[in-house]
Amino acid sequence: MRLSSESELMKSGREDAVPDDSRSVLIVRGLSKYFGALIAVHDVSFSVHEGEIFAIIGPNGAGKTTAFNCITGVYPVTSGEVVFFGQNILGLPGHEVTSLGIARTFQKIRIFKNASVLENVLIGMHCRTKSGVWDALLRTPRTRQEERESRQRAMELLRFVGISEQWWAPARQLAYGDQKRLEMARALATEPKLLLLDEPVAGMNPAEKDDMMSLIHTIQDSGRTVLLVEHDMNVVMGVSDRIVVLDHGEKIAEGTAQEVQRDERVIEAYLGRGYRREPATD
Repeated sequence: MRLSSESELMKSGREDAVPDDSRSVLIVRGLSKYFGALIAVHDVSFSVHEGEIFAIIGPNGAGKTTAFNCITGVYPVTSGEVVFFGQNILGLPGHEVTSLGIARTFQKIRIFKNASVLENVLIGMHCRTKSGVWDALLRTPRTRQEERESRQRAMELLRFVGISEQWWAPARQLAYGDQKRLEMARALATEPKLLLLDEPVAGMNPAEKDDMMSLIHTIQDSGRTVLLVEHDMNVVMGVSDRIVVLDHGEKIAEGTAQEVQRDERVIEAYLGRGYRREPATD
């Protein structure tokens, strides 16, 4: 993030054309978010293709989480567009964004710690349930059937992320890494077409990171598109199909992991001059 004068805000930077092709699940055009004179994100454009793992990286304060918050409706944007399957979703409240098919996890875990593991996942399903208030009050057959199906689906998701044996436990009793998995299961319970992961391996040991990388690939294999923010470069380079790099709120590079590692602007701003480049391949 950086401070800027009004005159600087009026100057447009490099134009980044984003193709409107049939592969694009999410198209971000000219996204900017200013907090007064403080620039969090400025004129950022990129597209996320269906079925890929797309990463946003950059140093602390680069605007990565702010971009996530703009995409998911947490922050109103200063300018730009966010198009999801052809619909501009800017201005929609968070619950409507979720209903359209975008789910996310958070940099700081947000789970209901006093609720059970199973209950946390069931909460994520509420945006997809069809029973109304009177159905719930009268305990209609429709409601009971929906509850049975929801519990079955919740258990499937807990098995998918690897914590089904702890379905009964209060969420606060889970180990840190398992709490991360629970948050992912709850996000998946909303049946997203696009899953946003904010620093999914933060605070994990190497073995946990390897397991999480495998899980992210499994989520991709299940047909989901993944957009992630992550600081661990081994993880980013190990799971990402394409990467966009932010610095001081602006986009400085985009490409495959190999392309980004060789970009001089990225090395200068983020990876550091001592970072070992991958050898070029023909």
